[in-house]
Amino acid sequence: MRHARRRVVRRVTRLAAVGGLLLGGTMVTHAVASEPGTPDAVPFSTASPADASGPGAGLVRRLGTSRTAGSWVGEDGRTVVAVTDEEAAAVVRAAGAEPRMVRHSMDDFDSATRTLSSAPRVPGTAWMKDYRSNQVVVRGDSTVSEDDWSSLTEVADGIGDFVRMERIGGIFTTRLAGGLPVLSTAGRCSAGFNVTDGRREFILTAGHCGPQGSVWFSDDGGRKKVGTTVGGSFPGDDYSLIAYEGGKAGENAGVVAVGGGKGVRITGVADPTVGQRIFRSGSTSGLRDGEVTALDVTVNYPEGTVGGLIESDVCAEPGDSGGPMFSEGIALGVTSGGSGDCRSGGVTYFQPLTKALADLDLKLIVAPGADGGGPSPEPSQAQGVAAPDAATPGSSTSVRGILPDPSTLVSRLADPRNVGPGLLVTGGSLVALVASRWIRAEQDRKAYRRQYSALWG
Repeated sequence: MRHARRRVVRRVTRLAAVGGLLLGGTMVTHAVASEPGTPDAVPFSTASPADASGPGAGLVRRLGTSRTAGSWVGEDGRTVVAVTDEEAAAVVRAAGAEPRMVRHSMDDFDSATRTLSSAPRVPGTAWMKDYRSNQVVVRGDSTVSEDDWSSLTEVADGIGDFVRMERIGGIFTTRLAGGLPVLSTAGRCSAGFNVTDGRREFILTAGHCGPQGSVWFSDDGGRKKVGTTVGGSFPGDDYSLIAYEGGKAGENAGVVAVGGGKGVRITGVADPTVGQRIFRSGSTSGLRDGEVTALDVTVNYPEGTVGGLIESDVCAEPGDSGGPMFSEGIALGVTSGGSGDCRSGGVTYFQPLTKALADLDLKLIVAPGADGGGPSPEPSQAQGVAAPDAATPGSSTSVRGILPDPSTLVSRLADPRNVGPGLLVTGGSLVALVASRWIRAEQDRKAYRRQYSALWG
């Protein structure tokens, strides 16, 4: 009876060990097959300004700069296009948009901004094309002297009465001091979006955050290295690239952090529209929302002039530089600078993402859809953008961080998404199988000795 029980135990042990080997092998295969970081697991997407700006921009390109003066999203979400003649207005109506008759064309705007750019540079000033008022607006912050402001006013008067002069409080500054903090000897900025050249992966952030060669960390002590700045443009533009230390962004590469352990899936890239509701995330002030108020803005920061910026009434504070700007999961830009703060309000400028990607010949890393499949489709030109009061940041998800996660060895082994659990099961099964074979051999040896002793004495 005792021998029968032993045989049953040995058989069960062997079967369990063999089953463990098969299970462990399956777990390892699954973990390797689902490892992130390949184009299939983390899709890539790009869009150019020509096909990503919505129906208003398409109509403006079609009609030309002499017959139009920009487009924007009305309060009801309908596209409005500024036109200079009735024939152009008829084309806009036929396309389902609303025409707005104006006096000055985009050509007039471009001529005015060229004249302003050729005047002596005055730090603390900025100018924008205000499509809705059909004016060029020149702003001066509190640092601009009365003499400099008078000189600039004379230049504006020479252009025409459609140039409006405005003094504002605060100071135009770069926001040095998505959404997660990165630190170096140059200061603190916010991570923007993850991008790739097809081989390596990078953080795209603001160019003023640090010169080429700046080393970035995710902690104050300088122990958790993120990467090194390898290129960018500032002034002129305001973007730079941080090459990841290990070459890869890691988990949640297509997600931007918005605080509280939450993130937003990024599914595409586009240019914004005036009047569009947007969101931005930064390591100082978190997630904030506002409206795009102007495009192609020129700002004369103390460090230099940056052109082609997006203007918004969303607030930002020092340390938010480089943080992501997005809407409905579509990446739009990275935070450059502005004036004011999130207590009193202000104006914030963003580097358009499409321009940076085109200049650097890079692609945006986007997130798989909520079902684990490909990214959600981008809005079509026919759809335009959501009405300002209906827009959302995008599809939310939990996020452990877009920067390298300092996981312990034990937690990495225990994570079912890694190969560790499968290797542990496989190793344990091999030990059990070897042990069962050794126990059987030892039992057979002892039985043989007993039988030999009984026969020969």
